[in-house]
Amino acid sequence: MSYRSRKTQAIINLSALKNNYNKVDDLAPQSKTIAVIKANAYGHGAIEVAKSLHSMVPAFAVAFIDEAIVLRAAGITLPILILEGPLDKEDFVLAQLHNFWLMIHNTEQVSWLTQQPSYKKNLWLKINTGMNRLGFTPEYAEEILENFTNEQKKGLVLCSHFSNADEIDNPKTQTQITCLTTLSKKHSCQFSLANSIGIINWPESHADFNRPGIALYGANPIKNMPIKLEPVMTLQSTVIALRKLCVGESVGYGGAWQAKKASVIATVAIGYADGYPRNAQAGTPVFINNQLAPLAGRVSMDMITVDVTNLADVSLGDVVELWGENLHVEVVAEYMNTINYELLTCVSARVPKVYINK
Repeated sequence: MSYRSRKTQAIINLSALKNNYNKVDDLAPQSKTIAVIKANAYGHGAIEVAKSLHSMVPAFAVAFIDEAIVLRAAGITLPILILEGPLDKEDFVLAQLHNFWLMIHNTEQVSWLTQQPSYKKNLWLKINTGMNRLGFTPEYAEEILENFTNEQKKGLVLCSHFSNADEIDNPKTQTQITCLTTLSKKHSCQFSLANSIGIINWPESHADFNRPGIALYGANPIKNMPIKLEPVMTLQSTVIALRKLCVGESVGYGGAWQAKKASVIATVAIGYADGYPRNAQAGTPVFINNQLAPLAGRVSMDMITVDVTNLADVSLGDVVELWGENLHVEVVAEYMNTINYELLTCVSARVPKVYINK
């Protein structure tokens, strides 16, 4: 490992990752549980995550073919589902060569498919049941299915995606489930519908394949989780300066935060260039010495400032947890008016990842 004087890092607990996978998989024992590792495994490092789960999963899923090529170059041999499908007709050649499963969701891709008779890998057909991003209407999907050869239908998976699965009382989810299950039964096809929330909230959506993402990383997709997940990423840094402020003195750009009493401010070596959001408001908690302390002032490119007036014995070099094992990312996300998905995926490349099995 190269020398690092700055102690800002993301600690990735691979044991927690595997435990989370098993807990999610146990909720749907009749399904095959694909691990979604798109967006660099939600910021956790796709190669290391894939290596860790390789002996446990039937397949991986990524967003686009470039992400899959990186995994193949790293020695990952399991099938990889390309969720956005082929973005160029040449992608079929790569898919054939590298054992990628392609998601087909528009007419241009269907046209490319007809020009690639040698492509005989598992096909996934995206059905738009109400998300209105990708996919064919169920009616148009019927026409496509009529033109598929028997060989193409063999191993074909019909797929859709929930739009409101976190709302347990929303009838739209049941409509989506009914739509896809009806189509799959009519054509005797396998199907896939449940993401993390679907697996947890909607047992009737469990299918031949489920596709959990965020839950694998120990970030809760809903409140009041019925299972306890373990945070996989702990983002941390250290205190690099301590400063005493008098009443009325301000901190940081714009002087947005002013001391209402004699205060002690800790400067921490992390900022928006590391992926700690610039829009984090004063009061957003961090975890220092087994206590919570609030953000004070604006987030800078490389640093944040924290009010540690009420904390005992804060010293230079003390570890500061931004989110993770002691301060869940969902809590931090609420203060920033965002979601755990965004915080995890936005940790920048200049933050080293340290992989552990704890």
